[in-house]
Amino acid sequence: MPDTTHALLRQYVKLTEFLGAALGPDYEVALHDLTDKSRSIIAIANGYISGREIGAPLTNMALGVLKDESYEWQDYRLHYSGVSAAGNPLRSSTMFIKEDGKLIGMLCINFDDSRFQSFAQQVLTLCHPNQFVQALDQPPEEGHAARPETFRNSTEAVAQDAVTHELERLGVPADRLTSEERLQIIDALEKSGIFLLKGAVKDVAAGLGCSQASVYRYLSHIRK
Repeated sequence: MPDTTHALLRQYVKLTEFLGAALGPDYEVALHDLTDKSRSIIAIANGYISGREIGAPLTNMALGVLKDESYEWQDYRLHYSGVSAAGNPLRSSTMFIKEDGKLIGMLCINFDDSRFQSFAQQVLTLCHPNQFVQALDQPPEEGHAARPETFRNSTEAVAQDAVTHELERLGVPADRLTSEERLQIIDALEKSGIFLLKGAVKDVAAGLGCSQASVYRYLSHIRK
C-alpha cells in the first residue's frame, strides 16, 4: 500500500480481506485509491475473478463515474454488468468512499454467478421446454453504462479496449479513419474518462495509428 494512501482508505483494507473471505470464492472485492488512477487498486480479494492484482488501474465504469460526477448524488451503484477474466458475466456493485463530499476511493464487489446459472439451467431443462429456459435466461441489469465493465491490469489494456470499442462502433478500421471520424472517437474517449489515466494519450495514439501530437490537437479542439 502506498505511503500516500488516505487514512480513511486504510481502514477499508481489512474490510476488503474480510468481505472476500466471508462472501466466498465467487465474489471479488477490490479497493481503489483515486490518488493514482493508473495504479488505483490497493487491496483485492479473490482477484482471479477479474484477473487483476494490486496496482491495476481504474475500470471504464469507474472512469465514467469520475467524468460524469454521478458520485456527487449517489453513495453507491448496484447490479451493473461486467465481464470476468474467463469471459463470464459479472454482477457488480460499487460503494463510493467520500470525505467531506470529495470522492477518495471506491469499494467494488464483483459476483461471478456462472456456476449457479449453469446449475439452474440444468435443473430447468429437466422440467421445462427449451423455450421456457431461454425466456428466463435474462442478462444482468445494465445499470448506468450500456457497455459492460471490463477489468484490466494495465492502463494500456484499458485504453486499447476503449479504442477497439469505438472502432467497432463506427465499423471502420484505424488505418481508414477520416479526420472527422478520428475526432469523433477521441471525443467519445474524452467523455468516457480514458484520458484521466497516465499515458493514455500514447496508448490511444497507437491504437488509432496517429501521433501523440495529433491526439493532443484533437483534445484541445474538443475541450475548447
